[in-house]
Amino acid sequence: MPSFELLAPAGDPERLTTALRFGADAVYVGGPRLQLRAGAVGFSMDGLADAAQTVHAAGKKLYVTVNAFATNAEIDGIGDYAQALKALGADAVIVSDLGAISAIRRAAPDLNVHVSTQANCLNYAAASVYADLGATRVVLGREMSLEEIAALRAKVPASLELEAFVHGAMCMSYSGRCMISAYLSGRSANRGACAQSCRWTYHLMEEKRPGQFFPVEEDDRGMTILSSLDLNCLSFLDQIMDAGVVSFKIEGRMKSPYYVATATNAYRKRIDAILSGSASPEHTAMLQRELNAASHRPYSSGFYFGELKHHAPDEGAYLQDCTFVGVVREASGSGRIRFEARNKITEGDRVEILSPDSLGLSFIAENICSDSGVRESAAARPSEIYEMDCDQPVSPGDLLRIRNG
Repeated sequence: MPSFELLAPAGDPERLTTALRFGADAVYVGGPRLQLRAGAVGFSMDGLADAAQTVHAAGKKLYVTVNAFATNAEIDGIGDYAQALKALGADAVIVSDLGAISAIRRAAPDLNVHVSTQANCLNYAAASVYADLGATRVVLGREMSLEEIAALRAKVPASLELEAFVHGAMCMSYSGRCMISAYLSGRSANRGACAQSCRWTYHLMEEKRPGQFFPVEEDDRGMTILSSLDLNCLSFLDQIMDAGVVSFKIEGRMKSPYYVATATNAYRKRIDAILSGSASPEHTAMLQRELNAASHRPYSSGFYFGELKHHAPDEGAYLQDCTFVGVVREASGSGRIRFEARNKITEGDRVEILSPDSLGLSFIAENICSDSGVRESAAARPSEIYEMDCDQPVSPGDLLRIRNG
C-alpha cells in the first residue's frame, strides 16, 4: 500500500495551523521570492523558519512554492535562495522553470524538487525528463484524465511521485498560463498578481451601438462566461489513488482558514475511510455536505473523466451552505465555551461544530455573554471573545458555523 499524502494550502500562520489540525500531511506555502500568489499570502524567511518548526513538530512536511517563471535578473539568486530554504527546514520546493530547477539542483542537491503544475507535464516522456533532472515529484497538469495518469504512471520511474489537484478553483487557461489579467489590469497571473479577470461579469457591446450592453445570457446580472467551475474529486478519490497518484492537493492559499479547515477535514476523513475499508455512499454524502458548507463555485470533476464536451456555464455567483461564525478558544467541559466571534451568532441559533474529532454535531446558542460577563442577545462584534452554553464535546481550534436559510 503506497503512502498517500493530503496536501493543504497555507497562506499565513493561522491557515497553516488550521491545515495541520484538520488533518493535512503536508502544507504548501509561498516565500518572499517567485511564488505565484500575491505578497499578502507569502511568508518572510523568518516566517518560513517558524512554519517549518511548527510543521515538523507535528510530524508533517513543508513545501515552498518557487513556481514563477524566472527572468534573467532572478536566475542568479535562485541558488542562494534554495540553500536558505533547505537550511531553514523546507522539505521540498515546487518549481516550474527549467533554469530554476537546474540552479536549485546544483546549489542544494539534497532539497527535494517537485515540478509544479505550471510546467504543464502531461506525458510520461516529460515526466521522465524531470526525473532525470533530479525531481522527486511531478504535479500533474490538470488537463489529464484518469486513464492518461495511469498510463504515465506505468512508464515513469517508480521513485517519481505523482501529485494532483483534487479540490478548489481551476484556472480557465491551460494549466494556469493566462494573459487576460495582465492585458486588462496590468497584473500578470504568471508573476503571482492575477486579478481573476475570468471571474468578472461580461456583457457584449455591438460597435454601432456604443454604450448598449447586452448580457451573454438572458440574465439581468450578465454572465461570467470565462469563469471555470470548481474542482471536487471527493466521490472518486479512490480512482485517483488507483491511477497512481500519491499526493492529493487542495487549492486555496488565498482562501480563508474556514475554507482550509472544511476542505482538509472532508478529504482527511475520505482518505481514512478508503484506506480503512469503511467508505460508504452515506459517509461520502455527509462529507460532500461538509464541502458544500464552504464558499465555492458550482462543482465539477474537471478533466479526470476525459475532455470537457460541453461548457457548463456557472451562475455567476459563489455558493455556500453555511456561514463561519466563530473559533473555539476554550472549552472547560462545564457546558460553557469561550469563542472568538467572526460573524453574528444570535441566541436561539443552531450552531454547527466543524472539528477533526467529530462530524455532524450541533447545539443551540444560549446564555451568550461578553468576555466581561455581560449578558448579550447576540455575539455580534467580530474578533471579540464571548462565552455561551454548549452541550457538545468541543476543543480549542474547532470552528463554529450556522447553516444558511
